[in-house]
Amino acid sequence: MKRALIFFSFVLFLACKEQPKEAAETSVSKNENTRTEQVENTFGIVIHGGAGTILKKNMTPEKEAEYKAKLEEAIRVGHTILKNGGTSLEAVEKTINILEDSPLFNAGKGAVFTSEGSNELDASIMDGSTLNAGAVAGVKTVKNPINLAKEVMLNSPHVLLSGSGAEQFAKTQHLELVDPSYFFTENRMKALERVKEKEKNKEANQTTAFYDPVIRNAKFGTVGCAALDKNGNLAAGTSTGGMTNKKWNRIGDSPIIGAGTYANNATCAVSSTGWGEYFIRGMVAHDISAMMEYKGISLKEATSEVIQKKLTALGGTGGIVAIDRNGNVSMEFNTEGMYRATMNADGQLTIGIYKE
Repeated sequence: MKRALIFFSFVLFLACKEQPKEAAETSVSKNENTRTEQVENTFGIVIHGGAGTILKKNMTPEKEAEYKAKLEEAIRVGHTILKNGGTSLEAVEKTINILEDSPLFNAGKGAVFTSEGSNELDASIMDGSTLNAGAVAGVKTVKNPINLAKEVMLNSPHVLLSGSGAEQFAKTQHLELVDPSYFFTENRMKALERVKEKEKNKEANQTTAFYDPVIRNAKFGTVGCAALDKNGNLAAGTSTGGMTNKKWNRIGDSPIIGAGTYANNATCAVSSTGWGEYFIRGMVAHDISAMMEYKGISLKEATSEVIQKKLTALGGTGGIVAIDRNGNVSMEFNTEGMYRATMNADGQLTIGIYKE
């Protein structure tokens, strides 16, 4: 009997001793859940409005203020969507709409002219949660090409549609179509005239023409956005008028998934801007994601490696904006400037134009 009492007392002692541990484990579990929830509720957005030889000495205070105001307007639209629990896809689309509707940027209303004096628009969008994507190239009557790219992704079995076929599909989706004259802006027409004049004067010296700043910068433009929503889903989109004086229905990197746009919840979302041929050769947007996945490096390390080393070694110029699954942002470029802005979950806004 005595032994039984001792044994029972010992078991009771152990049970009491374990209780604080269980309570502690419950507390830790709750804390872990809280930390996880905070990470899941993190969101952010980053945009670009093109990269190139953007120098402060060539910019009037009025024009600089105009660019910054439009960048802020655009990013606040997307940020509000994310803050209210909207999806990263919706934030990307609506943010890019603001930039497409502005004549300041080489997309939508502000698209540059082809050699024939027309406007041919490209766009793409990608969902990081499913790796589904949609893109269009060479459209001439779609007011907001990024909207058509999204419809291709959601309502067609395809990824990339082009030209008249893409416009026929736009009609079936009841998207807003405009007369091609909608895209005419005087400054873009003057840019085409300057490039043509430069090329004409330098036909005898192709090397000089290749390095002429006016001709070289005719390759830049493009708007883009990458976003992370509260559900941890990433998305990216890109829209452009392409290259000034482009010929033969040239298509750049913007509608090419993996080059101009890429999003993967496992890594990051990326939108590119720059000399498209090099971004295609380097598959720049996907390469950034792949380096993060395969090498286990950070977003900043991956974007720096790809833009400052790989792209530069190829002879390519331009930049990217990107956001990873934890809300970290990178705005990397190897040109003199890039119109850019970012906002995080705390509402902190950063806007830049020139190289810092």
